Formats: sequence, C-alpha cells, structure tokens
Amino acid sequence: MNRKLKISIVGVTIEGLLSLGSFVVLYGLLQLIFKGNVAFREILILTAAVTALFVVRLILYSVSYVGSQIGGSDVSRKIRIAMGDKMKQIPLHLFTKSKTGFYINGASSEVADYELILTHKVADIAKLIILIALCNLSALVIFLPEGIVLSISSLLILPTLYLIIGIVERNGIQKNRARQENVSNITEYISGMQTLRAYGMGGKKNETLRSAMKDYSDISYNYEKAVQPIGNIYMGISWLTLPISLYFTTNAYLQGRLEPVMMILMLMMPLFVTKVNSTLMIDLLSYRNLMLSKGNIKKIMEEETEERLLTSYEPEKMDITFKGVGFSYDGKEQVLKNISFHIPEHSFTAIVGDSGSGKSTILNLISKYYLPNQGSIHIGNIDSKEATAEQVLGLISAVDQNVFLFNDTVRNNIRYAREDATDEEVEEACKMANCDEFIKQMSQGYDTEIGENGNRLSGGERQRLSVARALVKNSPIILLDEATASLDIENELLVKQAISNLLQTDKTVIMVAHTLPIVRQADQILVVQDGCIKEHGTHEELLKEKGKYAMMWEASRKMLYNVN
Repeated sequence: MNRKLKISIVGVTIEGLLSLGSFVVLYGLLQLIFKGNVAFREILILTAAVTALFVVRLILYSVSYVGSQIGGSDVSRKIRIAMGDKMKQIPLHLFTKSKTGFYINGASSEVADYELILTHKVADIAKLIILIALCNLSALVIFLPEGIVLSISSLLILPTLYLIIGIVERNGIQKNRARQENVSNITEYISGMQTLRAYGMGGKKNETLRSAMKDYSDISYNYEKAVQPIGNIYMGISWLTLPISLYFTTNAYLQGRLEPVMMILMLMMPLFVTKVNSTLMIDLLSYRNLMLSKGNIKKIMEEETEERLLTSYEPEKMDITFKGVGFSYDGKEQVLKNISFHIPEHSFTAIVGDSGSGKSTILNLISKYYLPNQGSIHIGNIDSKEATAEQVLGLISAVDQNVFLFNDTVRNNIRYAREDATDEEVEEACKMANCDEFIKQMSQGYDTEIGENGNRLSGGERQRLSVARALVKNSPIILLDEATASLDIENELLVKQAISNLLQTDKTVIMVAHTLPIVRQADQILVVQDGCIKEHGTHEELLKEKGKYAMMWEASRKMLYNVN
C-alpha cells in the first residue's frame, strides 16, 4: 500500500461522503416547497449548490481514480519483479507441467486480481462502510424506529458474510486450482498447436483441454450456485426495510410526530441504505475472494529456494561422477536405479539404450534440472548439491531436439549464450555449426528476426543455431540429447557435421544418441536398460561382449545398409 493508494482511498471516501450532500440540498428544496413561497433566486442557489457538489465529486473521483490506478500498477510492477527474482531462486525441478499453471497464473491473473483489490475494493469498502454508518446514525437521530430497522439490516451483513466466507474458502480455492490447470493446458495446447492440427487433434478432439475447461466451468457454476441463495435471502430481508419504514414513517406523520419533509426523506433513506448495503456485501465478498489471490502470491514467494552454499563454483576438473544415483519423477516409479559411473575430463561419452530407459534423465541430473532421490553427482571434486542450478549450468552447453529460440535476431539469439561475444566470434561459431550459409541468404543476414521460438526457420536450421550457441558459450561440458532426431537426411548430415566440429573442441562431451554410427568413436559408451547401466566400454569392447549394445549395433547396421 503506497502513498498514492492511501491518498486515493481518502479521496474516494470523501467523494462518497459528499454524495450525502444531495440529501441536504433535497431537504432545503422540500422545505421551500412546503412553505409555499419558492423564489426563483432560491432555486438558482440550490441548483448551483448541486452543480458545484457534482463538479467537486467528479474532480475528486477522477483524481483519486487515476491515483489508485497508478499506485496499484506500481504495486503490481513491484510484486511481479519480486516474483521474477523469487522464481530465479526456485529449484528448476519445480517447473514441471503441474506447476506451470501455478506460476503463470500467479504472475498474471493473481497479481491482476490483487491489484483490483488495491485500486477498487479497499477504497469502495471504506467509503460504503462510512456511508452506511452515517446514514444509520442520522436515521437514529431523526426517527429512532426507522434507524433501528436500517441498523439491523446493515448489521445482518456480518452473519451473511460468515456463512458465505466458508463457501468462498472451499469453492474459491478449487476455482483457483482449476484456473491454474486451465492455464497449464492452454499453454501446452497453444505451444503444440501445429502438431495437434497436423494429427487432427485440434478443437473438439483435444479432450484434455476441454476437460480442464469443463471442470473450471462446473466449479464456477457450483460456486455461484452455493453463494446465490444466501445472498438472495439477505437481499430480500434488506429490501423489507422499505415497507417496514413506510409503515412507521406514515404512521408517525399521521400522528403528527414527523414533519412532511422528514417523512419524505425517511421514505427515501431505505432505498439508499439498502442499495449501499447490497453493494457493500458484494464488494466484501469479492474482496474475500480476491484475497485468495494474495494467498497464492504468498505461496509463490514462500516456495523453497536453492541454498547457495558456495560463493563460487569452480571445480578443479571437469570430470563427472555418479555414485549410487537413484531417481523418480513422481516418487513412485524409479527411472534410475542405483547407477554409478565416471566420465573423465576432456572425453567423449555416449549414452545409448531403449526409449524410456533413462538416458535423457541422466543429462537432466547432470544439468541439475532435477535432484537425485539418492546418491550423489560430482563435477570435479564438488557435489553438485552444494551449488545452485545456475552455477552448474554455467559450466554446461546443451544441445537437444527441443531448441528454444527468442523472437529476436539471429545474432542476438546466439549471443544470449555469452553476452560479451563479439560479432566475429558469433559468425565463426555459425561457420563451424554449418549455419553461416543459410543465415547470409536471409533478408538481413545475421540481423534478421527469426520469429517467436524461431518459427521462420526449419528444424535443421534451428538445431544448427543451437550448436552455434553452444560453441559461443564455450563451456567446458557439452551435453547433446538426441540432437539429430526428427530431422530429414540432408539436415541430419549437416547437424552431424556441426556436432563433429563441436566434438573437436577438447571438452567433456556426453551424448545421448538414437543412431549408433555417430557414437562409435566415443571414448566410452554407457548402455542404459531399465534404469540401470547394463554395459559400458568402447565400441569394440562392447561388440566383443555380444550383449545389448551388440544387438543394437547389428539392428542399426541392417537398417542403415538394408542388409538381411
């Protein structure tokens, strides 16, 4: 709550109180009418008073409204910056599909909802409470019976809210969770739109997204269905103040206990108070519902963070050691089972195995995208648990089949790997990655924008840019994960040549490959099967063992040369 917001709340409250001035002007006009000697000059004075009151209210509200919007947006900006800083410290393994909606929803919708509290609800609630209090107090002073009726009507808001808040807590939380799931599924759906439409899974055929939207719709409907009856009962009771006040005021007038002017004002008071009561109840309900957004923001800000145990992370060597590592994505099914191996510095290690055997998981653990459930992973002489993900990733250049590119120029996309890289270094890396030629054929060469996630490039071109990025980063460890998968023959050959250039840079290289000929020159080959290291050795050593690798090699040879 910054200074602008506090001032705007005061301004909106004063503007609301000035609305009571209309009753004062109306009282003066009625007095003149009932005296029977209304002069044109007096009408002009009252008209000028109403006009001045309206102008003051308009100016006050406009200034306060603009102030609240500026103040609220400033708070939102600071919250989003704080959330961004927080997310940079959250362990990478938490950024899974189930959490994507939580973080995106928190940084967008939840912050927007919380801003709505600050810019509208707080000021309106403060204004309405003071208005109701003054109206009820005035009614109690002018005509006690009606004042009691109106006060009871206003106080009934409290038990009504008590009943409704429980519903808000239950259904509101479910609604927010459903919205998070919706965000995750919509994000996934839009990101995969090309693939979905290619396989005829767009629109109605995407059952996952439809189911998530249906759940959100059902929860929203049940939420409103649970709240509406209680709110309607209160509204009905509140509007009963009008006939009750009509009975009391007219009876008092007929008995001579109430002047005509006061009777008219007392008949109008229930209309005003009931409307304000209804608005206040809705605003308080919205406030409580929107406060759930604040709770979700706090949950993100309270997420676990990576503890920085080391001020600097500088292993003496770039060898990698797995010691009894076990891992499961869901805490149930073991993907890796007590595996141990050593990758020497400046060596080329290939990891092969069946799909789903755990090959890519090994690279994810090296990168510290995930933490092992058991065992340890050492880079050099340091356990990677003692370093943050950023510190570990600072030593690694990764090339995989899912290349992420920014909606920026070719040059900048490569330079993201190392901001101080010169133009000459960028272009030299592109030549080694076999992408200099196609870049120069683009409309603006290296300064050509490549679209969102590089959608103006082919799969092979994107992959070669990824290799160039790895070359520019010049990290001591290089991870290659199925880098030639899903490419046509021409692009596969170009990417393989780019990778060959990358392998000649005297780094510690770990490659996951689906085609075996590319790995036969590896210093060692790890064969993964059912989450375990079944075999390890050089190409020749593994062929002599006549085990899993030998079978895979023979199958690969038959497919490549079409021999029986």
